[in-house]
Amino acid sequence: MGREDVVGQRPEHIVFEAPPYSRGEALEKLRLAFEEGPQLFEWPCRRANGELFWSEVALRASSIAGESRVIAAVRDISDRKRAEAERYRLEESLRQAQKMESVGRLAGGIAHDFNNLLTAISGNLSLLLLGDSSEAATVEMLKEAARAAESAANLTRQLLAFSRKQVIRPKVMCLNDVVGGMQKMLCRLVGEDVELRIKPDPELGQAEIDQGQVEQVLVNLVVNARDAMPSGGTLVIETANVPEDSGHQRLVMLIVSDDGIGMGAEVKEHLFEPFFTTKEVGKGTGLGLAMVYGAVTQNRGRIEVTSEPGRGTTFRICFPRVDTPVALTSVRLAPLAQSGKEAIMVVEDEAQVRSLATRILQRQGYRVLAFENGELAFAALAKMDNVVDLLLTDIVMPGMNGRVLAEKALRLRTTLKVLFTSGYTQDVIAHHGVLDSGVEFITAKIGGRG
Repeated sequence: MGREDVVGQRPEHIVFEAPPYSRGEALEKLRLAFEEGPQLFEWPCRRANGELFWSEVALRASSIAGESRVIAAVRDISDRKRAEAERYRLEESLRQAQKMESVGRLAGGIAHDFNNLLTAISGNLSLLLLGDSSEAATVEMLKEAARAAESAANLTRQLLAFSRKQVIRPKVMCLNDVVGGMQKMLCRLVGEDVELRIKPDPELGQAEIDQGQVEQVLVNLVVNARDAMPSGGTLVIETANVPEDSGHQRLVMLIVSDDGIGMGAEVKEHLFEPFFTTKEVGKGTGLGLAMVYGAVTQNRGRIEVTSEPGRGTTFRICFPRVDTPVALTSVRLAPLAQSGKEAIMVVEDEAQVRSLATRILQRQGYRVLAFENGELAFAALAKMDNVVDLLLTDIVMPGMNGRVLAEKALRLRTTLKVLFTSGYTQDVIAHHGVLDSGVEFITAKIGGRG
């Protein structure tokens, strides 16, 4: 913009008249220059050809010939704005590249680990199908396949915790109780070379947490601390109240400290990424701290780490403090009876899962009616004269999903009990992975506990 473009022009002819860059805002800037001193700000303007550009405006109050005036210096900063936009674009590209690198590491790690586990499962089952094994060898191969399936289930649980898709059942409790209940196990984990010190705050407040997830977090941190002290050392687990954070929220804190080998800045930068590990091949999946981060976040907490090479590592985990116990609706599933006579309708679109569920229930003595989708199940239910005691249905299915099926079935049979199951746990949770109130749910997974 040249001199000829602005000399003699009224401000409204060259400014960009749109909120928050309106005439009223411009007048406010002038008032501030008079009353509070010089003002410096950015403002969009128009060139003579109508093109929009950014300017930097400096306003300073002055007196000319005894009259109050404001001197305005306007500088075209289009080049600077373009440079800032380009820098932002490059930063976004870098962040995207780093994200894709993490996703690639995650995908590669999953493929590698699951390939090994599935090889163990399918290999042992293939040997069984050959039919040449003794009874003892058959039992051992089945046990080996079951162990591989359990490892696959554990890997899945860690991935769910990392992605914050695990179903949690929080309750109001004290972290001291969690730590105290695990003390004997933690002592066995660290071994004889590491001195374990536990320092609970006797005045510690309560938090609303999922006990199982917090126990997983503690175990992972303790195992990492033990591995960071190959020649022995001291591990300290503390709890403390945090009076108030920057958001004016009171917190309770779990602190896990070791005096081990510590970490450098580069390791800390990638610490919570999935499948990132400093351990040698075969010594860890690289999911432990990713699971810790996911579990802490899902329980509305935050985690900080401080560490230096040769000076140990400290993890600080904070959860919101709950002073008044919260009445929670918990889900209590009665264990399956050793034998049953009731009729159960199983609805599952995956044939192998449906067949497995049918065999398990029939072995317990239940009468089972199995269907591959909601439409067939509801049509059969509408024609039945016999009593169906329980509807066991998957949630995510083509066509009529499990929720719709349950709603229609309950209108038809008001005394029917409903139990949902799904491999997609986010489909039965309302907020932060917390189970919907009143929903009866079991996780569909291979092996494992809980």
